[in-house]
Amino acid sequence: MKGSFGGKVALGTGGSSGIGRACALAFAQEGARVAVADVAVARGEETVRMIKKAGGEAILVKTDVSNPAAVEAMVDKVVDVYGSLDYAFNNAGIGGRLFVPTADYVEEIWDRVIAINLKGVWLCMKYEIRQMLKQGAGAIVNTSSGAGLVGSRNVGAAYAASKHGVLGLTKTAALEYARSGIRVNAVCPTLIRTPMGDDLYGTDPQRQAQFADRLPIGRLGTPEEVAEAVVWLCSDAASFVTGHALSVDGGFVAQ
Repeated sequence: MKGSFGGKVALGTGGSSGIGRACALAFAQEGARVAVADVAVARGEETVRMIKKAGGEAILVKTDVSNPAAVEAMVDKVVDVYGSLDYAFNNAGIGGRLFVPTADYVEEIWDRVIAINLKGVWLCMKYEIRQMLKQGAGAIVNTSSGAGLVGSRNVGAAYAASKHGVLGLTKTAALEYARSGIRVNAVCPTLIRTPMGDDLYGTDPQRQAQFADRLPIGRLGTPEEVAEAVVWLCSDAASFVTGHALSVDGGFVAQ
């Protein structure tokens, strides 16, 4: 499928590291012109440099996805620079508090997690869809989680609630715009080697092995494996797929 996105434009939020960076690189490898959106400017610029070094085309758009004006400006910037928006990967997110029971969760942290992980996805879709409606086509992939499909004692109430909410948004938008040429899907990663994942299982090999043992496949996943799923969902190979939550989880939710 390499090069199948030639002439297309892809936007990815949370593109400064982890799954977001891997997906930005994957979009570029397919030939797309890429807009990397993040609040972490220095790391986002590094992603852009990586794409350009590999021969691709990319820009950085500093964006706080919880801010409506910033999100609208993000989409406007992409269209101003590249002329269209064909693919969007709404991936920006935070973990909040891990291993904290629901009754002990701090309201301020709850509000922040919901604002970025859930409201942020809705805001991105709001303005991405408006642009895609003008074009008559587009594909959107939202990052949910295995914690958006099942409950979890580890990730905390706000994170689990936000990721369940992302799936509700994804399915609703998929139904609303299915006949407008816009497909909306989600990926649900579990136990991936990312900076956020390090907050859960750290860098200690023994602790990582304990978490990997929870997966039927017997190892942690990589950001690149999630990126491959995102690229496929955006591609013409998935032209009959919409409203789907694709688990990229080594068999976790099949247990």
